[in-house]
Amino acid sequence: MNYSLTITTLESNAATFRALLSGVPSEIHLWKQNPEKWSLLEIACHLYDEEREDFRARVKHTLFSPNDPMPKIDPVAWVKERKYMEQEYEKKIAAFLDERTESVKWLRSLSNPNWKSFYQHPKVGPISAEFLLANWLAHDHLHIRQITATKYNFLKESSGLSLDYAGHW
Repeated sequence: MNYSLTITTLESNAATFRALLSGVPSEIHLWKQNPEKWSLLEIACHLYDEEREDFRARVKHTLFSPNDPMPKIDPVAWVKERKYMEQEYEKKIAAFLDERTESVKWLRSLSNPNWKSFYQHPKVGPISAEFLLANWLAHDHLHIRQITATKYNFLKESSGLSLDYAGHW
């Protein structure tokens, strides 16, 4: 795995998230295709929490204290517990992007990290820092796709028009 490229891509994805999420009117960022799907506001809140409490924290834990218990997280429960739908959209995007800047700064500050270092998860088994770093980037890609799909589906529903002329989704 090319760690430097992965970190650079995490950094450049900040601009992608900024472009996809910023300046979206509340009509769109509060919209949900159905109750089980997330709004753009919920996605922004999730990205913020995951940046701080999941990926950066877990990579750090795996690199520096792999024998200690891993702090528990519950991203699905956070949606209601942390009242995502009551958060301020633009502020949450800015907070996430600030955290991403901190993450990249921290990742670049590491001096010869042992990416093979692992935490022995009691249910999953060994989880390496390398695995977490790769999944951090994969998480970005999944949410970039989710954001795009949400915006596409909003257009489809709100216009009431066929979007087949644009191509098949």
